[in-house]
Amino acid sequence: MSARSTTTPWPLVALFTAGYLAPYLLPTTVGRLDAGLPLSATQAGAVGSALLLSSAAAGFLLASRVERIGPRTLARIGLALAVLGYGSAALTHAVPAVIAGAVVGGFGSGTATTVAASGIAAERDPHRASTLGLLCVSALAGAVYLTVPHLGAGHGQPLAAIALTALAVWPLTGRLPVRTTTGHARVEAAGLPHRRAGLVLAATLLCWSLAQNSLWGVSGRIGITQAHLSEVTVGAVFAIALGTGLVGVVGAGALGSRLGRAVPIGAGTALIAGCIVLSASAHDLRTFATGEIAWNTLYPIVLSYVLGLAASLDPRGRWAVLVGSASSMGTAAGPLTGSVLSAGAGFPAMGVILAAGLVVIAVPMTAVAVHSGRRHLPQSIVEISVEAPLSRPLRGAGLYRHAAPPRGATSPHRPAASTPPAYENSYASTSAT
Repeated sequence: MSARSTTTPWPLVALFTAGYLAPYLLPTTVGRLDAGLPLSATQAGAVGSALLLSSAAAGFLLASRVERIGPRTLARIGLALAVLGYGSAALTHAVPAVIAGAVVGGFGSGTATTVAASGIAAERDPHRASTLGLLCVSALAGAVYLTVPHLGAGHGQPLAAIALTALAVWPLTGRLPVRTTTGHARVEAAGLPHRRAGLVLAATLLCWSLAQNSLWGVSGRIGITQAHLSEVTVGAVFAIALGTGLVGVVGAGALGSRLGRAVPIGAGTALIAGCIVLSASAHDLRTFATGEIAWNTLYPIVLSYVLGLAASLDPRGRWAVLVGSASSMGTAAGPLTGSVLSAGAGFPAMGVILAAGLVVIAVPMTAVAVHSGRRHLPQSIVEISVEAPLSRPLRGAGLYRHAAPPRGATSPHRPAASTPPAYENSYASTSAT
């Protein structure tokens, strides 16, 4: 593989981290809204759902507009909205202003995620890039969980952390291309490839994320009210769990394509269902920690394979964005669903219901993975590079490059070889040599 194809797309990884941080911090965000503002647990869950629903709406609205607007411009708009929305929500105690800020910030997060997902899908190895993004967001979220309990009470700290992350990522957007316009009309007319597989994957991942985040949204309350743990202890458990998730993702990268996609997605989802039952039934530190750590170890592994599967369905990244937005819709409904189920049936019964749903949807998800496995899975997904430090010059030439078509095939999205794509040429001027 050429040096160019192995360049780490750090601007996209950073955008991915900024966009995904809000869902990762959902338990502490919702828990602190409940404790710091005149909101009930269900109302706080509804605010979390509104934030994530706004993020999903951004993905659906912008999935086909990244090339038209331009990755750099759209990324900066998203980050600006995230800073404005989350920052204003963190600084006020007026409930309507907090809700408005959360919704604006959520749209900004979704916009950043849309740009990142489109660019990652265009990489020669999207699984590797999405895995790096999951590693970064897990590490950052773990650090926030360890830090926030020591900064005092109030709803502002986790929201401020998301806003500051978006602000820190802004300088990296200078390495994104200004505009990607080559063959736009011809590509738009081509339509979405693998439509049936993409729709099935989007529908099942919506339900998959709903189940995951129904528990994640109330995990803090399970630890504090049912297992009788302090906020500091619960935060430490979450930080450890996210840390083991890092190990799990690295392990998945090392395993790479050896098991294909079907086994990690199908078997991993079944194991997650068992972890949800264990976490939801916890009445002590040992059970709670075991369930949360095992669950958070498996969750990013399965998610990394699902994101890679979605990216493989369309090299332009449209299915990656649409499937990711469907996942965000499930994530958005999670806090409210978890609050309603736990209030009506209790935490243990909620866990059983969610686990049963996961087992059911694991079947069509695995079927899509089996079908797509007949196409070439890049051998290079086994390479998760940790050698390139953040100070290394950012090479833009590898970003927003359409993935190579299968050997012997012709990509319908590329012009003739004698006419280099405009987005690659436009990137040359911003690339480090």
